[in-house]
Amino acid sequence: MLPVVALVGRPNVGKSTLFNALTRSRDALVADLPGVTRDRHYGVCHLGERPFLVVDTGGLSGVDEGLDALTAQQVRVAIEEAQVLVFVLDARDGLLPQDRGILDELRRSGKPIIAAVNKTDGLDEQAALAEFAAFGIAATLPLAAAHNRGTDQLLAALLPLLPEDSHEELAPDENDSIRVAIVGRPNAGKSTLINRLLGEDRLIVSDVAGTTRDPIRVPLERDGRKYTLIDTAGVRRRARVEEAVEKFSVIKTLQSMAAAQVVVLLVDARENLADQDLTLIGHALDEGRALVIAVNKWDGLDAYQRERCQEALDRRLQFVDWARQVYISALHGSGLRELMRAVVRAHASATKELGSSDLTRTLEKAYQNYQPPLVRGHAPKLRFAHPGGNNPPTIVLHGSRTKHIAPAYQRYLENFFRKRYKLEGTPIRIVFREGENPYADKKNVLTEAQQRKRQRMIREMKKRKR
Repeated sequence: MLPVVALVGRPNVGKSTLFNALTRSRDALVADLPGVTRDRHYGVCHLGERPFLVVDTGGLSGVDEGLDALTAQQVRVAIEEAQVLVFVLDARDGLLPQDRGILDELRRSGKPIIAAVNKTDGLDEQAALAEFAAFGIAATLPLAAAHNRGTDQLLAALLPLLPEDSHEELAPDENDSIRVAIVGRPNAGKSTLINRLLGEDRLIVSDVAGTTRDPIRVPLERDGRKYTLIDTAGVRRRARVEEAVEKFSVIKTLQSMAAAQVVVLLVDARENLADQDLTLIGHALDEGRALVIAVNKWDGLDAYQRERCQEALDRRLQFVDWARQVYISALHGSGLRELMRAVVRAHASATKELGSSDLTRTLEKAYQNYQPPLVRGHAPKLRFAHPGGNNPPTIVLHGSRTKHIAPAYQRYLENFFRKRYKLEGTPIRIVFREGENPYADKKNVLTEAQQRKRQRMIREMKKRKR
């Protein structure tokens, strides 16, 4: 892994803003409210001569209970794994007793410390820095992360502190992994599931709904395969979403679904399927993403409750009957092997390469078995097919009167292709095109060549008879 630089400080001093400035991204959720960030959030900085990992951490509030205590545990893990610590301070708030307590903890780690005095825009920088001179940190720098001022000086001070051979290491490449977004309603067990798969308390887990706010990407290697797991914020019905932070969290959840290759919808078996779960499935279908339904907390149900739950799921999920349903317990780890197998199969189906000739033969067979209904006395004709892309698999069908093909016949074709190619866990997009076969000329040339060959053979046969 690349060397790690941790951003540490009180809540709302601008750590997430600095993270976005260093990684040239908008991955970290930023709001003018304390306590927005809770989990560790990683990103790569490529601005200097040597890349390094940046860790955005939650604010240390000094409270040792509830979510604040869980957030502090995540911060301490980041401090332990980092090679350099950036102590982010707020120039407008000035030096507070809480800052001294954080500095004492950072010094106990024995790691190099850089003090980044943020929010100096509009202030006398020298006066702002003078107040923090009492800390005795040699590298105390002014910063305006929101306006990307001072990051060059920060990098100049930071890079010499990194390990000498760190530039030879490489960061994990998400392109080599299966990107899996874990989505669901609040408190469905998404963070618990990821922690169980990783075998460590990587993400904060709490009974308080809405603990996760930022989408957190976590690499995982399991059974020889690489994954990038994306933990997302729980999504409630729009009428219940009031806080601006939660609204931005929902937007980032939808963006994470678009960036993923497979979406795992986590459903609480005790609460059964809600309308909001169906809405999330709708978003996954709109993005064309492969889908797996994971029914969590299954171990807490008796036989009667399980039967009723299965009946309700089958009834309400008929429109995505191609999506595999897996029954799991994220807390105890049961069913996780079946879940990951379903993810692998869904990804393989979504990225399957299809050939034009085989698709055309399959289309001809489907057309012979069942022809589309007549439209004004004429039947729509389907002549040939070719692939239009994958993730999701897209099949382009060419013919005449295709605009009049009924939805029921489109579903018939989709099911026919799905069964033929064993496409499990992925939607299929079928696109109809009007017009003649663009390969008709080539086909005619081939036919003429065949005719000439046949004529030569006939002439030779006649000569032999003579």
